[in-house]
Amino acid sequence: MKKAVILDRDGTINVEKDYLYRIEDFVFEKGVIEGLKILKDMGYVFVVVTNQSGIARGYYTEEDVEILNTHIQEILDCEGIHIEKVYYCPHHPEKGIGKYRVKCKCRKPQTGMLDQAVEELDLDRKNSFMIGDNISDVKAGINAGMIPILVTTGHGSEHIEEIDKMGVKYFHSLEEFARSLLRKK
Repeated sequence: MKKAVILDRDGTINVEKDYLYRIEDFVFEKGVIEGLKILKDMGYVFVVVTNQSGIARGYYTEEDVEILNTHIQEILDCEGIHIEKVYYCPHHPEKGIGKYRVKCKCRKPQTGMLDQAVEELDLDRKNSFMIGDNISDVKAGINAGMIPILVTTGHGSEHIEEIDKMGVKYFHSLEEFARSLLRKK
C-alpha cells in the first residue's frame, strides 16, 4: 500500500478563481511545486480530488475540466512531479442541470472520490493526507479515515475557527505543510 497526499485542486493547488476551467486563468498557489517536491522525496504519491459544480451548473463541460487537468499534470510532469490520477465530481444536488442534479457519493465531504482512489491505486488510508482549503475537504478526509489538513490559501482562512474546534491542523501553504512533515522525520 502506498502513502498518498490527496489534494483538492482549486484554492489548494491553484489560486482560487470562481469556476476555473480556462488554461489562461490558471495560476499555481505559491509554494505548491516546492511542497510537492518535498513530499515526493518523502515517498508520497499524489492524487487530486475536486468538486466541479461548474459542470453541473452548465458553466463549462467535463471536457473543459479534463483539458485543464491535463495542462496542470503536464506542467507538474516537467517539474518531476507525477499526479497518479485526478478525480472530479461534476454534480450538484440543488443547482445542477439535467443528469448532473443528483445527490451523489463523490461530492466532498462525501468520500466517493477518495474511496475510489484508495481502491484503484492501493493507497494506505491511515498514512495518507487529505489536503484542501475548504471545510468539505477536511470533512472528506475525516470521513475517509485519512489525516485531514487545511491550507489557508483559497478559502482556507475562512475556516480556521471551525478547524481549531475540530482539532485539525492548518498551514499557510502546501510548502509549509511539507516542511513541517520533513522536520518530523
